[in-house]
Amino acid sequence: MLTMDVFKSNAFSATSMTAAVDKVGYVPGLLGSIPGLVVPAPVRTTDIFIEDRGTEAALIQTDQRGAPPKARGGEQRKVRSFRTVRLAQSDTIHAHELQNIRAFGNETELQALQVEIARRQFLMRRDLELTRENLYLGMVQGLVKDADGSTIYDWAAEFGQTIPAEVDWDLDNASPASGVVRTACNVATRSILRGLKGLGGNNVQIVGLAGDTFFDNLTAHSEVRQTYLNWQAAADLREGNAFQQFSFGNITFINYRGTDDGTTVSVGTDKCKFFPVGAGIFQEALSPGESFEFVNTLGKPLYSMIVPDKDRNMWVKPEIYSYPLPVCTMPQALYRARRT
Repeated sequence: MLTMDVFKSNAFSATSMTAAVDKVGYVPGLLGSIPGLVVPAPVRTTDIFIEDRGTEAALIQTDQRGAPPKARGGEQRKVRSFRTVRLAQSDTIHAHELQNIRAFGNETELQALQVEIARRQFLMRRDLELTRENLYLGMVQGLVKDADGSTIYDWAAEFGQTIPAEVDWDLDNASPASGVVRTACNVATRSILRGLKGLGGNNVQIVGLAGDTFFDNLTAHSEVRQTYLNWQAAADLREGNAFQQFSFGNITFINYRGTDDGTTVSVGTDKCKFFPVGAGIFQEALSPGESFEFVNTLGKPLYSMIVPDKDRNMWVKPEIYSYPLPVCTMPQALYRARRT
């Protein structure tokens, strides 16, 4: 017979539940799957400190032999503190929902219950993964926003930098000038590399997240099609490449698929957001959980626990938590374009 006391077993402790949720399937997001984009940074505190210092190379003035060398100017350092955010969600399993859980085949009642818990965890984790994708999308644009659209952190304002103004690529021009798209790619690339101030060296790759109309106009552009005409990839261009990617002008363009409503998580159908991969400017701090088991431990991406109804013993609440902070340390190395 299944009783509510089962939730007091070690199998449902906060530590065990956190270990179990790591094995539950998840809904992947594009940005979280790009190798080298986000550098994880687990911390033991709720606040992180970011040091900003000027390290640009400077010309050395010539002088006479025998003269004392001029001292190098001191570095201007600034240290700022930022707090990680809290993401939390719960579900409720009532006693009457467990009434008909019985052993089936080789399953025990405890195993059946664990399956139900895992199902609830999956649904909650799916929401958290979508939320993390939204945070990442804000991070690569330098403006991290909450679910209600309010700003969590404007990284350009925080670090006193400026993101270049959005550029019109004029992709709907019926008679475009020769080489105009490749020139636009070069301008974007130079802007990003100069904004990085040497970070990443020669290993930086540039990605452009393109909305549907921007991507369609780009792949249909005469210059792009002419470039691919003699390539095997030309067949893919004719097919449209919905939600796929291709390279042009040393930039990887991805037709970004956000939420199906086109607004909740989206780059905008006429827009393209450019950012560098491999430069290390995107980091995600992860703070530890709130319960005693995790005090002063390195943060994990997700935490899970069971909260019982101690008064009436009529329900339990599976809960899931995360304490991330996606950071863009060089928002001046971002770039934006629109279709027209």
